[in-house]
Amino acid sequence: MAPSDTPGGARRVLVTGCAGFIGSNLCEMLLAEGYEVVGIDDLSAGLRENVPAGVELSEVDIRDPAAESCYAGVDAVFHLAAKNCLSDCIEDPVAAAAINVEGTVRVLEASRRAGVSKVVYADTSAAYEGVPELPSREDRTEPLGPYAISKQAGARFVQSHGRLHGLRHTILRYFNVYGPGQDYRRSVAPVMSAFILAILAGRRPVIYGSGHKRRDFVYVEDVNRFHLTCLRDPRTDGRIVNVGSGDNYSVLEIYDEVVELLKSDLRPVFRPDLPGEASETRADVSVARSMGFAPRIGLKEGLARSIEHCRSVVTNKESRR
Repeated sequence: MAPSDTPGGARRVLVTGCAGFIGSNLCEMLLAEGYEVVGIDDLSAGLRENVPAGVELSEVDIRDPAAESCYAGVDAVFHLAAKNCLSDCIEDPVAAAAINVEGTVRVLEASRRAGVSKVVYADTSAAYEGVPELPSREDRTEPLGPYAISKQAGARFVQSHGRLHGLRHTILRYFNVYGPGQDYRRSVAPVMSAFILAILAGRRPVIYGSGHKRRDFVYVEDVNRFHLTCLRDPRTDGRIVNVGSGDNYSVLEIYDEVVELLKSDLRPVFRPDLPGEASETRADVSVARSMGFAPRIGLKEGLARSIEHCRSVVTNKESRR
């Protein structure tokens, strides 16, 4: 389906956090589908080289009034920019609130004033931190930590703009998204890239806690295909939707898969558990499936693609520094 054929006729799309992991992959997919893409990123976490050629990049903070000009002529906004490292948010909840709450309101107001027809908001499965039942359903949340609370506050503002201003929106609760370009520079790197890069460098990978925590991992390409659904399918309007695989794996199982693919005998180093993390996540994806969502990339294939990216891009980049 071409952009001109989509409901609402979205042709020009803005992505906040376009230099980050999910955002840069999303930009690439949007360009391949024929959309004009505008990107906003202050490059505090993302990398300029992640941004695909063809994206109209503005290096600006989403809270800066100067960013408002980027929304002119935009039909839809994917709001992915956020402070999203749990440990960083615990250490600095003021920054988490400033970026994830104030920043979201700035995006919504700029979208409203520019006449943007739809906003897709990147929420988080951390919203289910205090809910013991699995799989997690969209209709029950209990955020506990500053990251989850700040993202939930942003989601409430999205819903408020929908009620008060008629802003079409979809709220997506990502589970553990992984794949090529995953941010390995965070203070606590995501487990997939952390394991792969450590082993490629000949170092023993670090496991925090016992390794028995389980996570619902979903490949970035599958997530971004559903992002396109949010542009094209009016059934997504006004909905909160889990985006995960519906399955989960332990950290130790991920380690076993990585060492098998890399043919490594490096044993992990166990360190004290990290604060504020759930023991298990698993998405109820029935709402997403009702809208055509079906993950195509299994864990082994997704890890193999991630390894190839780390070999060809990340390790070469690090070796030149």
